[in-house]
Formats: sequence, structure tokens, C-alpha cells
Amino acid sequence: MLPVVTAPEMQKADKAAIETLHIGETRLIELAGRECLRIIGEHLQTDSFSGTSFLVVCGKGNNGGDGFVLARHLLNLEASVDIVQLYPKAELQGINCDGLTILETYREHTTNLRIFTSCDDALPYIAGTSYDGLIDAITGTGLRLTKPGTELPSPLCDGIELINTLHENTGAVTIAIDIPSGLDATTGLSAAPSIMADVTVTMAFLKRGFYLNDGPDCCGEVHVAEISIPRFLLPSPSCLMIDQEFASEHFILRDPSSAKHTNGKVLIIAGSQTDGASMAGAAILSARAALKTGAGYICVSVPISLANTIHLAIPEAVVIGRDIATILEKASWVDVILIGCGLGRDQNSINLVRKLLTCSEITEKKLILDADALYAISSTGRSEALSKCKNALLTPHYGEFSRLSDIPIEMIAADPIETAQQFASSHRVSVLLKGNPTVIAGGKDGTTLLNTSGTEALATAGSGDVLSGMIAALAAKGGDLFNTAAAAAWFHGRAGDLASDIASLVSSGMVVDTIQQAIEEIFAREE
Repeated sequence: MLPVVTAPEMQKADKAAIETLHIGETRLIELAGRECLRIIGEHLQTDSFSGTSFLVVCGKGNNGGDGFVLARHLLNLEASVDIVQLYPKAELQGINCDGLTILETYREHTTNLRIFTSCDDALPYIAGTSYDGLIDAITGTGLRLTKPGTELPSPLCDGIELINTLHENTGAVTIAIDIPSGLDATTGLSAAPSIMADVTVTMAFLKRGFYLNDGPDCCGEVHVAEISIPRFLLPSPSCLMIDQEFASEHFILRDPSSAKHTNGKVLIIAGSQTDGASMAGAAILSARAALKTGAGYICVSVPISLANTIHLAIPEAVVIGRDIATILEKASWVDVILIGCGLGRDQNSINLVRKLLTCSEITEKKLILDADALYAISSTGRSEALSKCKNALLTPHYGEFSRLSDIPIEMIAADPIETAQQFASSHRVSVLLKGNPTVIAGGKDGTTLLNTSGTEALATAGSGDVLSGMIAALAAKGGDLFNTAAAAAWFHGRAGDLASDIASLVSSGMVVDTIQQAIEEIFAREE
């Protein structure tokens, strides 16, 4: 899995590469520029830059130095390059001043290079130029923002507005070096203005801000450039990005000689029915998802009036009612218990959850608490309700998490990683906070995992019930809750991708139907 770092973590790794490994700044900047060239070529689907034209807008820090190096490599491959230098040469750092000096010398040998000392200086000449690429080398990861929409001073805002305007008017691809200028690499907050990139070529490691707040809108397609800053310089990355290798590693396959009882036994306490409404669908979706993900035995506890409905939808499932003694008898036998999908929010449902969380048959098992179980916990006092749980995973969306944590949704959305980490740590549980990205916090070593698979097609009723059922199945087959939650989130997202390929409007039932396809696809790749 790739690390996802904060700006301070990146600065420490960069410093360690220079001071501990003796990789000089010059070498790092040269590698950055060269990697940018390679990735730009891949994006433009060309290995020949002859006849192409680029605008490179450079700030005064190392990001600007990367831009100077990239410009030189483009010129070496016979591209035409216009450089807009936002700051006087006297304000450039030594290594970057050297980069500009080299380019000034280039002008003596080529007509393909123009250097402008300000946006105003450039405007009369670039207005009529057709560019293949607009290169943002203005601010880098050093920008810190305390609130969204912070106004940037001139000439930073001038350079950003120049690139955005040309992009809007001409459609030329915008490539951000390391990070879109105006974006905070840690928080994902953006300034006014900020670069709206089509492609971001980031150095060494992914940045947390790419996935938070305005980051996804600003970054476009993200590529990681290998610039010889090794991963061991990150002793403990705060976040890791879930990938298909991790997902497949934590999907436990069935032994050819196995029986149903050895492939994971799941108890799902879900669904409800009143005189005015039924939420049997939530129980069906979670149970079908568990079945499709490979659980060998599924028992569903619903109001007994729903038994025929469950049997018709999932004939493989055993159905029991809501008698506590019967539930506890099954709980003592199964491997994983899932509580909450469509359980209802009436007082009887709240009392049921409260009672179950005092029983050792429940609290000593791998326990997944979702949806209405989370509502019941928030209604009865979260600390008391969770105190006896030995191995629990909570799967809230932002609204449910706000109710659980007493943190406003806006604050959760501003930093879902930190809020999930703090809640998981203080209550000694794992938390899967649904969103984009999905955050899985509470691992044994304090690592937090992020998942970005899936699309907005998953924003449909019942999608969370499907995910909970998938987690239950993977955990029942022997995986720990934290890692299987992360793997299930990845497979859930991939199943959503496949379902959205089938239809523009995706139902949760379609996601269930594509789970097996997602599983088969990933293992077919490995073969």
C-alpha cells in the first residue's frame, strides 16, 4: 500500500533524504523534473515532444526549481517553452537560481525558449500561443491554510489565474508539479484562487490533502514520481492507501476440503417491521452480501413475521426471531455478529441493542455495529455501551458519526481522518467512516487506511448494508476486523464500479450481484 503523508511528514522525509542519505537537493530536483517529463509524455501519449508547446509558471521555492528542470528537459526534446517567472531572480533560492541561469544560457542556442519576468510581461505574447500543456510550478507543499478560500497575495494569485484562464479558454491540459498551487497538502483546503489541475505529478508519496475537502476537485489524475526518497524514511506513515494487492491478501479463500461451518458463521441481527413500515430489505441485502462474499453459514434474526420474506430472498439463510435466549444461543456458536441494518429506532429496538451489548456472548465476539445499532448506542451513552465490547467495528456515515461523537458534520468532513482516529483510540474500537475517502481507523499499530475505490454510484440506499455483510463474511473466515473492513471496502467499491458499468442508476441489489465478479476479477489478475 502507498503511504499518504501530511506536509510535515513529507518535509521530514525530504530532509532525511538530504541529511541522512546524502542525496543532494540538486539530485532531487533533477529527478523530479525528469519524472514529470516522463509522466507528461505518458499522459499525452507521446515519446516525441518535437513540435509541442508548453507554458511553465514558476514560483521562487523548490517547486519553481522543478519547473526550471522540466523546462530544460522539454527543450532538449525540441519542445517550445514559455517560462513565466513570478519573482525576480534575486529572490530565488540558490539551487533554483542556478536552474534559471542555465535556461538563460539556453536562449543563446535556441529560439524555442521565451522567459518572461511577470504575468504582465507575458500576456501580450502568450495570448495568441496554442499550448499543449500548462505547467504549475508555483507553490508546492509548503502552503499552509487555516481556512478555506484564503486569498493568496500577488504574484501567486496572478500566476494561478493565468493558468486557470488559459485552461478554461483553450482546453490545454494543466499539469501540477507535486501539488496544485493553492491547495494545502495536509488538509485539502484550497485558497482563492487555486489551480484546477487535470494531472498532478506528486513527489515520492501521496499527500493527505489530495483526498480531503477540495483536494479531489483540484488534483485531477494523480501520479507518484519516484525521486529516490525511500519509504524507510517514513518510520510510521499516518495513513496508507488500500490497493488491490492488500484487498486480495485479506480475502481468505476456501479450502477445497472445507465444509460450510469452517467457512465462517455469521449472525445478522437486522430488519424490522411495524404497522406502518418494513425494513426487511436491509436484512436481505446484508445477508446476501455475506453469502456472496463466501460466508459458509448465515443466521438472520428478524421479527418472526418476516421469516417467509427472508426465506424467499435468501433460502440458504437460517432465520430466527428476536427472542434473546435464542439469539444468545446462536451468538455463542458463530464467528461474527452484525447488528443494526434496518433494525429500527423505536424504543424496543434501542432496548434490544442495549441488552445485547451487556451479554458476553455478544461482546466477546467479533462485532460489527452499523446503522440503527449506532443510533441506539448514541441514545444510551456511547462509552457505557461500548465499554464491554472486546473487538468491535463501527461503520457510520458522517451523520451517524456526528451523532455518536457529538462533533458537527462540517468538522468531521473537514478532517475525517483525525476525527475517526481520535474516536477509535478513545473508545478502543475500530471505525470505518464511510465517505470519499472511506477512512478505516483503529488498527493495532495506530495506522489508518484510506479507500477510494468506487464512485458516486454507491450513494444509494442499502449500500452500507451490503458493505457490512461483506465485512462480516471476511471476518468470519478468519480475518481481523480492521483489515477485513478495509479489504471489504475496496471490494465493495469495485463491485460498485462494475455495477455502474451496467446501468447509470445503480441499486444495492446490483452491487450484491457484482461482488462475485469483483472477487473473480482480482484473483484472475493475480493468476
